[in-house]
Amino acid sequence: MAIAYIGLGANLEHPAQTLRIVMGTLAGLPRSNLTARSSLYRTAPMTGPDANPAQPDYFNAVVRLETELAPHELLAELLAVEQAHGRARTFKNAPRTLDLDLLLYGDEVIRSKDLVVPHPRMHLRRFVLDPLTEISPDCVIPGVGPARDWLAGTQDQRVERLA
Repeated sequence: MAIAYIGLGANLEHPAQTLRIVMGTLAGLPRSNLTARSSLYRTAPMTGPDANPAQPDYFNAVVRLETELAPHELLAELLAVEQAHGRARTFKNAPRTLDLDLLLYGDEVIRSKDLVVPHPRMHLRRFVLDPLTEISPDCVIPGVGPARDWLAGTQDQRVERLA
């Protein structure tokens, strides 16, 4: 069994409700057990040249799975869940009904055409670090170091933990 961390995000339709439903869906993935789920976090949309400033806030969370699925099998399951929730990839950083990211898969480093693990820039994004360290305070990002060590550098990003 491998320990995998999945990042969840959405900002269209009913994003908080969608994330709660999807956590249940992920709990039912084949050969996998959902062992932790973070709180929901409300997050400002990404800024920068590729960002759409008119986007509504995102809702984000992280779950931990114990899985027998290989990394690419898990990715295929995540993509199928996204598609079932109407995910459309119209342009980079577009608003979305659902985004599922394979953040970590054990201590593996994977660099393939369709999968990069650890997820790039996860250590620079508070909307990943806050829920990740909530459910796994001692989490280490391979090649990067302890996730909690990166939190201080993200305090300027607006992220609100929801009750």
